[in-house]
Amino acid sequence: MASGLLSTPRPVPSRLLPMLAGTLVIVLALPIFLLADFPLAGWAIAAVLWVGSQALTALLTRLRPATGNLAPAPVLALGMTFRAITMMLVLVAVTVSDARLGLSAAIVYALAYTLELGVGLVTYFSHGGADATA
Repeated sequence: MASGLLSTPRPVPSRLLPMLAGTLVIVLALPIFLLADFPLAGWAIAAVLWVGSQALTALLTRLRPATGNLAPAPVLALGMTFRAITMMLVLVAVTVSDARLGLSAAIVYALAYTLELGVGLVTYFSHGGADATA
């Protein structure tokens, strides 16, 4: 049963719900930053990185390889890798210059990304596979 779970082909679900879940984390973090006197610039850095990451993801998913045409696949893979490395480098650079600022930005971004990933996985695996109707 467990091997069937991972080997059953499924259609790729919409990215809207996972993106909205991560965006909710970013939005809900603002009042927490204001009330807890965390550096507001840390929240702003995380929010800008989140918006940039989502914009790049939206652009790259338009390059999704069509059936039988694998030409855009390397561009998609390199773009997604570039996205992750860029976000990491910005957060590390900010943390090196100001540990409190960088840590607050990294925590907000990591929480948003983690929720986006979790909702994406639940959405993906909750859709029936190719043999779900059989």
